[in-house]
Amino acid sequence: MTGPRVPALLCQVQNASVKFGAATALDGITLALSAGERVALIGSNGSGKSTLLRLLHGLVRPTQGQVEWALAQDRLAPRQAMLFQRPYMLRASSLTNVALGLWLAGQRWGDARHSAMLALQGVGLAAQAMRNAKTLSGGQQQRLALARAWALQPDVLLLDEPTANLDPHAKQELEALLAQLASPNRVSLPKPTTLVFASHNLGQVKRLASRVIYLEHGRVLADLPTASFFEGPLLDTRYPAAYAFVKGETA
Repeated sequence: MTGPRVPALLCQVQNASVKFGAATALDGITLALSAGERVALIGSNGSGKSTLLRLLHGLVRPTQGQVEWALAQDRLAPRQAMLFQRPYMLRASSLTNVALGLWLAGQRWGDARHSAMLALQGVGLAAQAMRNAKTLSGGQQQRLALARAWALQPDVLLLDEPTANLDPHAKQELEALLAQLASPNRVSLPKPTTLVFASHNLGQVKRLASRVIYLEHGRVLADLPTASFFEGPLLDTRYPAAYAFVKGETA
């Protein structure tokens, strides 16, 4: 008789710090990410959430320490994609905005356009395929950015406040798409995508995350399963800074 399946380790961050001149953005971060997790990064402005996402994505390098991604069978590291708070749109059709990334990744242009259309259908933008992406609403542009990531079939999706500038309806739509992307029961991708996202919306964190990491001044002060983070009795004693943040006592 075998025990429960242990999720595969995707990434290990070992005592990583990031400095920009004299300013320390991350200070001695150590954590591990496993396949299928939905990890929320929370904390006040300037706590290091965005820098940690960029560190994971390779956009910034650690001043000290290291970030190690597990090797996959068919490539050097898990495939990643990142969504920013304000995604950049090419002055081209929605279809081209998605297809170009696939073409740059090595697909033939015809195949890239076909895959791009499937991705647009997945996020409900098929009717906007030939529309200039610059003319889409904020919510539509975020869905288009998600389609660009979705089309690449990433193992890991990093998101920096993806719904911060959206109206309630657009937030709800994007959350539903992210939940679908991370669902182990979906059929649009061969396996669930691991999510790591920064958010100020604690309701969103409760709905989407399986794990919460609380940062303050570039340091991890709490790292707990979501239920334990919001409801566990240890939060107010072992993690007083995180408790104060959740209770709205810190900005």
